[in-house]
Amino acid sequence: MKIDLFQIGNFHVHGYGFMIGIGFLLALALGCMRAKKLGLKDESVIDIAILAGVCGFLGAKLLYVIVSFKDFLKDPLAVLGSEGFVVYGGIIAGMLSGYFLCKWRKVHPLAMLDLASLGFLIGQGIGRWGNFVNQEAFGSNTNLPWGMYSQATYNYLSSVKSTLAAQGVTVDPSMPVHPCFLYESIWCLLGFLLLHIFSKKWKKYDGQIFLLYM
Repeated sequence: MKIDLFQIGNFHVHGYGFMIGIGFLLALALGCMRAKKLGLKDESVIDIAILAGVCGFLGAKLLYVIVSFKDFLKDPLAVLGSEGFVVYGGIIAGMLSGYFLCKWRKVHPLAMLDLASLGFLIGQGIGRWGNFVNQEAFGSNTNLPWGMYSQATYNYLSSVKSTLAAQGVTVDPSMPVHPCFLYESIWCLLGFLLLHIFSKKWKKYDGQIFLLYM
């Protein structure tokens, strides 16, 4: 479901895309700040980040098409025009394209991967809040104080209640649910903080941050 944050004339700014964009810009800003310390040039980082970002966007959509292939066969335009993306497809495509772009710009691939790993975690951590805007990516019922509830969660759980019951899963649409997007966001931002500190104090070789990210 596409949720608009705001609209200027006929131009709609969707919440999910907006959060992904914010995550990408923060990752790019971080990359420029840390580039010189890793022996990289700002302009090379920007070129590679933008081109790899485009490839990552296409990769995330491609993997979504693959996992939604039955829906794609029924209505290709609906799947392609949806806000559906799979972040891991974006990471894989971004990494592969980034490697070849590094070769093209004569940048050390492992040093760039270290920098990109921190950017990935920023992008994932911020981008996940697009799920909150759309009220999606939630889990089962919970009584925890941070459980989330909205008309969107109620509508969705009501529509799949019988399907889940057939699988042995009991849900109450009127109860709060686990904000799974939040758990992943916290996990990614915590990972960024830890790797950021590690890269400043204990990094010994190019590619080490990337290995820890993986």
